[in-house]
Amino acid sequence: MDSLFVQTMNMRQMMRCFLTMAAAVGAVSCLAQGYSPQPGETILRLDVEGKGAIYIKLHTKEAPKTTAHIARLAREGFYNGQRFFRVVKQPRPYLVALGDPDSRDARNIDNPTIGQKGSGSRIPYEETGFKNDAGAVGLSTLPKDRNSGDSQFYMLLGPSRFLDGNYTVFGRVVGGMDVLNRIERGDLVSRASILNG
Repeated sequence: MDSLFVQTMNMRQMMRCFLTMAAAVGAVSCLAQGYSPQPGETILRLDVEGKGAIYIKLHTKEAPKTTAHIARLAREGFYNGQRFFRVVKQPRPYLVALGDPDSRDARNIDNPTIGQKGSGSRIPYEETGFKNDAGAVGLSTLPKDRNSGDSQFYMLLGPSRFLDGNYTVFGRVVGGMDVLNRIERGDLVSRASILNG
């Protein structure tokens, strides 16, 4: 009888130990999916429904006007409920784009006018010295007018150096690149927020 009691206790202890370890692994996994800003960093976090979060380090010193504008829009909830309206992955991974308020209505995703609206502001070009490499985040503009940026921005899936000098590169994806690579046209940003280190 005593040995059955000892075996039962050992099984309970092993089960408790297993559950504790599983919870610890789950917690570490959740933390690994996030990003904690370093001191002095400003991060734009985009929560993409059903996919995860994308963390963008804003180049606040190099692009003060652009980053202040984007951060203000995020704090005001401008990007909440918007959809990625442009996703180009063929013939090679290129970019995804966000920032047209008309994209909130999923029926507008196929509308030829999608990608033409913004917040109504005009942000001039800022030369940051950052290149249009994979993970770079740039302010979209009207054709041939690099001083016409507003709320729309792109995130690059691959290097696109031909864009250098034409668009303000105001950020870099520092977490969630795997999420970015899985974005499809019409995916929803449930929430955009600013994190400060």
